[in-house]
Amino acid sequence: MVMGFGKKTDFETGRTLDLDKSYRNIIKPAVEAAGLECIRADEIVHSDLIDVPMYEQLLNADVVVADLSTSNKNAFYELGVRHALRPYTTVVIAEDGIKTFPFDVNHVAVRQYHHLGEDIGYDEVMRFRDLLTKAIVEIGQKKPPKKDSPVYTFLDGLNPPALAAAMQGVAEAAAKSAPATGGESDVEAESGNAKVYSELMEEVEEAKKAKNFDDAKSLLKLLRKKMKPKKPDTGGLPEPPEEPYIIQQLALVTYKAKHDSLEKEIAALKEASGLLSKLNPATSNDTETLGLWGAVHKRLWDKDNDPAALDEAIRSYERGFSLRNDYYNGINFAFLLNIRAAHAAGLAKASAAPAEFTRHLAVAIADFVWAEQVREEVLTICDELIKSSPVLDQKASEAAQKQSLNSKYWVVATKAEAYLGTGETAMAEATYKEAYALAPDPWMIESTEEQRGKLEPLLADSPLRYVRASA
Repeated sequence: MVMGFGKKTDFETGRTLDLDKSYRNIIKPAVEAAGLECIRADEIVHSDLIDVPMYEQLLNADVVVADLSTSNKNAFYELGVRHALRPYTTVVIAEDGIKTFPFDVNHVAVRQYHHLGEDIGYDEVMRFRDLLTKAIVEIGQKKPPKKDSPVYTFLDGLNPPALAAAMQGVAEAAAKSAPATGGESDVEAESGNAKVYSELMEEVEEAKKAKNFDDAKSLLKLLRKKMKPKKPDTGGLPEPPEEPYIIQQLALVTYKAKHDSLEKEIAALKEASGLLSKLNPATSNDTETLGLWGAVHKRLWDKDNDPAALDEAIRSYERGFSLRNDYYNGINFAFLLNIRAAHAAGLAKASAAPAEFTRHLAVAIADFVWAEQVREEVLTICDELIKSSPVLDQKASEAAQKQSLNSKYWVVATKAEAYLGTGETAMAEATYKEAYALAPDPWMIESTEEQRGKLEPLLADSPLRYVRASA
């Protein structure tokens, strides 16, 4: 299976897709239903560099399924390697958010499925799983199957590499790269180094669910070490970039861990900020990075009242909202604008000089009005999401039904907060009630009420009263 793993940003649409959901819910079950074993790179057991077993799989696999969702660079490259090695038995799929494919891929049949971002609808899972299984079975029944590699289609008469000779070279390369045996391998096994990426990431997810963020952090540090690319032998070349998902997750558990003092909390937040800075958040188009950067600096403002941290959080959520046009970044962006408006209003009240009072008040009014405008956009986004959300099949599992309610809850709760922030209190009350009726877990209501409790005082102390008073 050729694809990315974890959550990746689709830069064409600005959405973040959970590719593990695609793999576990659709692709792997479909392949196994066709009678084949399914392996992705993060499931390959290897002692040193992943490159040798990866190329071995690309050469030797009976079928390769390549998922090009999010225009993953590694997936495109590995698909090209497969097309060069084998004339047939390669299936290309992608999430339908990609509007255009590169010219070279336009010659290849691409089967598409619909991803909701954090999840995939039950009906779509079942539809595409069946389609993929049939495609793989059909390939296996043809002798020989139709060429699906453009390399062998357009260079007619080209002979693929002889498998036996190539596999001998793979075996020799693997033998050279294998580490010497000894006591060190036992230590590595005990520390988790013998586990494949997918096993370690499952442990990370379990630790996060249990809120054991320190354990999750230790596991992610190990993963980071295992996944860190080696510096090129050629002098002068820059350090290769690390896997963004590992850095993002490491930053997440670092800032979420509980500490017994304010100083340690601030230190953890600054550590998370340092990790994310490796992903260049100031210029990044990765909305996952921007969301985490905003969350970290929002907390730094909460703990340290540093205006620079507040400005950084606002810039991050604003950029994320511009890229994704989504309710999550939008509602957080609006809330932080209200916080900055209140801070500026406080500075205005404390100002002795009229010019300074006017300057701070102008900032407060601008941010307050800006927040209202953002919430009006958020209301439109939420309405569109509610209208376009698929009706869940009654045959859907309990987990799928809960996930559907979970997603709908946050959209409706965000809509209620947007109504509250634009002064439509009656609509806000009715929409809060609608959201609470959907909540699959009590903590969701508690979280919404906590946020409402923070927002209402900011709205009550509106800087617009100065304008109304003077009028």
